[in-house]
Amino acid sequence: MPTDDPAARVRSFYHALDDHDYDRLASLLAAGFVHDRPGLTLAGRDRFVEFMREERPDPDTSHPIDAIYRDGEGELAARGRLLAGDGQEITAFVDVFELGEKGFESVRTYTR
Repeated sequence: MPTDDPAARVRSFYHALDDHDYDRLASLLAAGFVHDRPGLTLAGRDRFVEFMREERPDPDTSHPIDAIYRDGEGELAARGRLLAGDGQEITAFVDVFELGEKGFESVRTYTR
C-alpha cells in the first residue's frame, strides 16, 4: 500500500519483490513506469510486474537495503545487495528511483 514517506515507498518496493506481492508492487508504480537495468529495459507497469512475476532469472532472491538517499526533488537512491536464496551475495546495487505524483515513474539499476 502506498505511503507518503518516499523512503518507506522504496522499502515497500523491495518487500513486495521479496514477498512476491505483485499487487502491492503494482500499486507503487505509475502506469508508464520504466525499469532500466544492465542489459534490459522494461517499459510499463504491467510489463515490469509480468517480468518480476513470471520471467526473472531467480525469483528466490532478497534485497537487503543498506541505505536510502534522497535529493529533495523526487529522486531517491537505494544502496543494497541482491542475495540468492541461500544468502550468498549475487551483486551489490544502487537503484535510482524517480517518484512522481502517481507513484514511481522509473528506476535505474547500477550493479557491480
